[in-house]
Amino acid sequence: MTHVRSIYGDGFIPLHRPVFEGNEKQYLVDCIDSNFVSSVGAKVTEFEQQIADFTGSRYAIATVNGTAALHAALQLAGVGQNDEVISQALTFIATCNALSYAGARPVFVDVDRDTLGMSPVALRSFLEQHAERRDEGCYNKSSGRRIAACVPMHTFGFPLRIEEIARLCTEYGIILVEDAAESLGSYVGERHTGNFGKLATLSFNGNKVITTGGGGMIITNDEALAKRAKHLTTTAKVPHPYEFVHDEIGYNYRLPNLNAALGCAQMERLAKMLAIKRGVAQGYREFFAGTDIRFVEPLTGNTANHWLNAIVLGSEEERDAFLQFTNSRDVMTRPVWRLMSRLPMFQDCQNDGLENSRWLEARVVNLPSSVPESEFERLRG
Repeated sequence: MTHVRSIYGDGFIPLHRPVFEGNEKQYLVDCIDSNFVSSVGAKVTEFEQQIADFTGSRYAIATVNGTAALHAALQLAGVGQNDEVISQALTFIATCNALSYAGARPVFVDVDRDTLGMSPVALRSFLEQHAERRDEGCYNKSSGRRIAACVPMHTFGFPLRIEEIARLCTEYGIILVEDAAESLGSYVGERHTGNFGKLATLSFNGNKVITTGGGGMIITNDEALAKRAKHLTTTAKVPHPYEFVHDEIGYNYRLPNLNAALGCAQMERLAKMLAIKRGVAQGYREFFAGTDIRFVEPLTGNTANHWLNAIVLGSEEERDAFLQFTNSRDVMTRPVWRLMSRLPMFQDCQNDGLENSRWLEARVVNLPSSVPESEFERLRG
C-alpha cells in the first residue's frame, strides 16, 4: 500500500485511467471544423496508418470497438454457424461474445501459468486427442464439428507462446486469429504481437494503453483480407458516387473520425507512455522482489506493454484478503476474470480440464497501472 501511494499519491487510485495531455483537444476541434465527424475522414486513415506502422503490419482497419473487430475478423477467417473455435477460458467476455456473434461454439484449452495465455502444450494435447484433418478442414472427432479457427489472447499485454501456437495451427489447418486487444506495444522478440496469424485485433477502450474512447482495429498482412475487412465493416457497400448497393450482409463497424482523432493524438505519445509504464512495472518488480508474491513478467526475450501489472498470490484466501484490504483503502485492485467455462452461456462447452486456468483464477490480482501524475510533464514534452 505504501509503495502504491508513493507512485500515485493520496485519494482514490484507479486501476487504469486514460491520459489526455497531447493534441487530443486540437484534433477534435479540427474534426468538428472539417464537418467530417463520422466514419469518413482523414483521421481514420491517418490512425490506421499509424497503427500499421507501429505494429509492423501491412494493413490496419479501424472499427468501433475491439469486439466488433474480432467479430469481423472471425467472419473474414471463414468462421461460420456451428463451427468450433479453440480459445482460452481465462479471457475477457468479449472474446467469447465475438465467437458467439459469428455463430461459433468455443472450445477451451488451458493456459500457461507464466504467460497467462494459451498453452501450446495444452493445445497440442487437445488436437492430438480430438482433431482430425480432412480434405475440407480440421474436425473435432468428439463433436463432429469443424474446428475453423484458434483465438489465443495475450493476457494483460503479456505475449503468450504464440510462435508455437502458430505452428500447431498450420500443422492442423486451423486459421489463427490473435486476440491482441490488450497488447499494443508488446513484442515476441522484435516482432509485434498480432503478426503471427492471418488476422489480429486490437482494442482502444478507455482503459487501454491508448484510447479512442471506444475503438478497435483489425490488422493483417493479407491484402485481400484487408480490402474485404474494410468492405465488410462499411455495411458491405459497393463503392459508387450516389447509388446504395450492398453485396452481402455487412456491419456498421467503422470507427468515427472523432474517435480516430483521439487515437492520432494518443499515438504521438505512445512510445513515451510505454517507457513510463515500464518504469511503473520496475517499481513493482523491486517492491515484490524477495517476497513470496510473484510479479508477472514476460518470457525472456519478449517485451510486455505492462498494460495491467499483475501478481500471483499464494491462495484464494490470500487473494481475497489482498483485494479487500486494498479496495477498502481506495486503491483499486481486481481479480482476473471469472473463467468463461464457469459462465452459464459457456459452461457446456468442451474443455480440457483447465487446471492452470482454475489455479490462476483463484490467485491473480491486477494492480494500479496508470501513468502517474508526476509523469505528465514528460508526456507533454
